[in-house]
Amino acid sequence: MSTLTSCGIYSFKDAVIPENVKTIKIGFIENKARYVNPQLAPLLTDKLQQKIISQTKLIRTNNDDAHYQIYATITTYDPSQTVGVSAQQASTNRLTVTVHVLLKKTLDNKEQEFDVSRNFDFSANLTLNQAESQLMDDIVRNITDDIFNQIFSNW
Repeated sequence: MSTLTSCGIYSFKDAVIPENVKTIKIGFIENKARYVNPQLAPLLTDKLQQKIISQTKLIRTNNDDAHYQIYATITTYDPSQTVGVSAQQASTNRLTVTVHVLLKKTLDNKEQEFDVSRNFDFSANLTLNQAESQLMDDIVRNITDDIFNQIFSNW
């Protein structure tokens, strides 16, 4: 026979959040990469806000006393890697995207910093603009999921 006891943490969908954490401030994601895609920061910010609001019980606020505060910066957006060669020509290029995240937990007076990074491969026959238009949804979804999981999953 097993017994479950409450430990002051609730789980809602895939998020694990301490019971006393009620509010969250999500700062606009800055883009400080060498190459800047002007769409990426606003799309990532919006998607992260939507995911947190829809998959947690946290209340979004702009107050500096929010229980969780998320600040993030796009540090790498590098489309310059060739990863596949066919008939002595580049066949596959890779776009690497890295976001540095700072999570402030004001109730615990703690800060956590981490990077999420993903590679996105595309045909070398495409221009960067063509590849970006095809990859943007995947980039935003995957980076957002990685940030969310790093903050709210205990794994």
